[in-house]
Amino acid sequence: MNLKNKNPIHFTIIFIIACIMLIVTFWISIVCGSADIDTSTILNAIFNYDPKDMNHNIIIDVRIPRDIGALLVGVALAVSGAGIQSVTRNSLADPSLIGLNSGAALMLALTYAVSPVISFPILILTGFIGAMAGGTMVLMIGRSRKDGFNPVRLILAGAAVSALLSAASQAIALYFRLNQSLIFWSSGGVSGTTWQQLYIGIPVVAIVVIIFILLSGQLSILNLGESVAKGLGQNVKIIRAGTMLLSMLLAGISVAIVGQIAFVGLMVPHISRFLVGTDYKKVIPLTAVLGGCLVVGADTVARMMGEAPVSAIISFIGVPYFLYLIKKGGRTI
Repeated sequence: MNLKNKNPIHFTIIFIIACIMLIVTFWISIVCGSADIDTSTILNAIFNYDPKDMNHNIIIDVRIPRDIGALLVGVALAVSGAGIQSVTRNSLADPSLIGLNSGAALMLALTYAVSPVISFPILILTGFIGAMAGGTMVLMIGRSRKDGFNPVRLILAGAAVSALLSAASQAIALYFRLNQSLIFWSSGGVSGTTWQQLYIGIPVVAIVVIIFILLSGQLSILNLGESVAKGLGQNVKIIRAGTMLLSMLLAGISVAIVGQIAFVGLMVPHISRFLVGTDYKKVIPLTAVLGGCLVVGADTVARMMGEAPVSAIISFIGVPYFLYLIKKGGRTI
C-alpha cells in the first residue's frame, strides 16, 4: 500500500484519531497520581476552583501544569526533529543526537553557576544559544561537500560533541556544586513545571509551530533534494538556516522546562511520515499531536512507577527503534 499518496480524507481521519488519543492520554494523566482524586473532583477544580481545597490545589497547581508541560515539550521536540530531518535529509537526526540538547544543558549549567536564581526567559535564551552552539558544531563536523549530511558521519559527530558537552556540564556542576540541578537536566522530568514557565513557553512554541506549518511546503520540496529545490526556485540556504534556528529554539525551550529527553524527535516524525506520507503540510501537524501524546503518556507511566525519569521511559522505546533504523540504513518504516 502506498501511503505517500493518500487523499485529504485519510489525513483527516488519522489526525482526528491522534487528537482523540491525546485528549484521552491527557485526561488519564490528570487522573493518575499518588493522591486518589476522582473525576468529579477534577472537573470541580477546573470549573469551580476553591483555593482552600487541597485536592483542587493539587489539580490546578501540580497536575495540570505538569501535563501541559509534558504536552508542550512533546510538541517542541517532535516538530524540531521533523524540521532537522527535513533540512539535513537525514532520518536519523534528532535534537538529542546532534548536540542540541547537550549544548542547551551546558549553557544552563553555566547560567546556574553564575547565578542560582534565573528568570525563565533567560533560561530559554541561554538554552537556545547552547542548542545553536552544539548543533552548529555537529553540523560543521558531520557535513561534507561530497555527500552533504551523511547519516553515519552526522550521528558519530553528534555522539562525540554530545559527550564533550555533557562532560563539560558535569565538570561545571561538580566545581560549582550543582549536582542536584545536573541530575534534573540529565534525567528529564516535568514534575517541576510551573504556570509561569507555561505562560512564556506556550506562546513561543505555538508561534514556532505555526511558522513550521507555513514553511511546510518549502520543507516538502527541500526533502526532495537540494538540486530539485533550487530548480523550483527555493532559496535553500535561507530555508535551511531558518528551519535549523527554529528547531534549535524548540530544543532550547524543551531543555529549559524538563532537561534532556532523547528520541522523541527521532521516532515521531517517522511515525507521522508512515501514516500520512512525506507532505510536510500533513507531517508537521500530526507530528505535533503525536509528540505531545508520547511525552504525556511517558510521564504518566513514569509517575505510576514512582517518579521514574521520563527520559528513561522514552528510551526504552527509542533505543530499540534507533537501532532498528540504523539496521535499515536510516530509512523510514
